[in-house]
Amino acid sequence: MAKQLMKGNEAVVRGAILAGCRAFFGYPITPASEIAEAAALLMPEVGGVFIQAESEIGAINMVFGAASGGVRAMTASSSPGISLIQEGVSYAAGAELPMVIVDIMRGGPGLGNIAPEQADYNQVVKGGGHGNYKVIVLAPNSVQEMCDLTYLAFDLAEKYRTPVYVLADGFIGQMVEPVEFPEPKIPKIDKSWCVDGTSETRHNLITSIYLAPEDLEKHNLKLKEKYERIKKEEVRYEAYRTEDAEVILMGYGIVSRILKSVVDIMREEGYKVGLLRPITLFPFPEQKIRELAKVAQIFFVVELSTGQMVDDVKLALNGMREVKFYGRCGGVVPSAEEILQQVKLVFEEIEKEIEHQK
Repeated sequence: MAKQLMKGNEAVVRGAILAGCRAFFGYPITPASEIAEAAALLMPEVGGVFIQAESEIGAINMVFGAASGGVRAMTASSSPGISLIQEGVSYAAGAELPMVIVDIMRGGPGLGNIAPEQADYNQVVKGGGHGNYKVIVLAPNSVQEMCDLTYLAFDLAEKYRTPVYVLADGFIGQMVEPVEFPEPKIPKIDKSWCVDGTSETRHNLITSIYLAPEDLEKHNLKLKEKYERIKKEEVRYEAYRTEDAEVILMGYGIVSRILKSVVDIMREEGYKVGLLRPITLFPFPEQKIRELAKVAQIFFVVELSTGQMVDDVKLALNGMREVKFYGRCGGVVPSAEEILQQVKLVFEEIEKEIEHQK
């Protein structure tokens, strides 16, 4: 199939429709508005539903209703809007409803600005709502992956009956690249647990309320077992030139593309540096990080924030290796040259330490 040039935000909708999504509920917000615009245009063409809700809160609850009926459903927003939907996500996780949520991150806190940031990591990966729940989080770094990972997100959401996020910075949402589409699918949805208005599903109950403490504890432990299974089976990452790397660069989204350029430049200059890009932010590639720590001396984390994912890298290493951080925020995206200078300083520290030990 010929490739088509488009924005990352448009590729999200194409991937969703090809995965069998037939319901989009949302409220436009920059820099995610093209997702709602594309959904409004394309969903009716495939017999689907598009509704612009009165707010993000209304949108997530419409997704809740559609998902309860066994329909592949989604919403999309940006950082302040994601803050508003967190109660609904908690309810969906508690009720074990499959759904897909796309977050195109912008500057914060508060209204911030509409430039790209990665400061939603904690509110999405750690769960901004209440209760003992996790969500699968996929982090694309290209327009192709905006399509492919959204396509994948619907399968994961149904496999585990859980909300799944596609988390991208505004840079990835707005950039334009060629996309090759996957094959369209007509998913065979297990509706044995759904409530679709028929007599067959009358006995089903979609709920997140368990009044008896023992019942709620049992439900929470069941969710915990599911999340442990996800951690074992769904870790995804890209390891680039890491085999002999003394310094491992880590970043996701647009940052990972800049870091890959840094790796190539520094390799040509003789530096042993590699890149580890988490594609799933939950589950996090903890085991791969510890494996790389057997050779690497330092992990260098770069984010478009003041430091959020870096905490998970430190937890994964548990003191095995030093972790350094470099971040820009407010919509400022560092250049390869800027990061390159920072990484060279790290190598200078390593050389000084070697000299000190002689």
